[in-house]
Amino acid sequence: MPRFFIDASQVYTDGDACLIRITGEDAHHITHVLRTRIGEEIIACDEAGMVYRTVLTEAGEGVLLRVLEQSAADTEPPYIATVYQALVKGDKMETVIQKAVETGASVIVPMVTSRAVVKLDEKDAGKKTERWQKIAHEAAKQCGRGIIPRVTLPVSFKEAMQQAASADLALFCYEGGGTESLTTLCRKTEAPKTISLCVGPEGGFADGEAEAAAEAGLRMCGLGKRILRTETAALFVLSCLSAIYEL
Repeated sequence: MPRFFIDASQVYTDGDACLIRITGEDAHHITHVLRTRIGEEIIACDEAGMVYRTVLTEAGEGVLLRVLEQSAADTEPPYIATVYQALVKGDKMETVIQKAVETGASVIVPMVTSRAVVKLDEKDAGKKTERWQKIAHEAAKQCGRGIIPRVTLPVSFKEAMQQAASADLALFCYEGGGTESLTTLCRKTEAPKTISLCVGPEGGFADGEAEAAAEAGLRMCGLGKRILRTETAALFVLSCLSAIYEL
């Protein structure tokens, strides 16, 4: 069933009916791309995590949906996971964002690290972030998320560590020494409400960055005996977290 994301302000009542008005690109997609007919059902989700099963009642420049039933989204993980991903080359960042959304991330924060090859000025960062947010939006629709995960503007490594350290379970994915396994760290943190995971660029984190992360309070997290590519690491960790805390 088609799924669209709305603002809560688009939901209103008219007499006994609960209605949703959709305009713009989504309305065009419903009527001209999907060719949805009057009487067919559509799923709408708002930013608060509410899911509405609706039926199309009017179609034109905008569409009108009548709510048949509503409930809290049941497709969200029991934690808020934030991925701090070092800027990476080519379309790898798009892959990370798409797969992070599919595997349960709520926020993706691009991070500037010392070994990152990609350099963005303020103008480029804004355009990239807008593109990345659209990818997150489409991925959320495709996989049935109850919310649209947020992609932020890039932040410095120092700022990322300060933010990440506040999570109940703060993971710094590192292939160097002094790490504990992901499963060990998860066993030490029962039912975390917030999780952060930090992933380095193609060349990995510098030693000084790992030291700074540990000083900030992040846990040095090993991901097994194999070295994962930067575009694989977040997907791997999020999948493991889902298996441990959700499945």
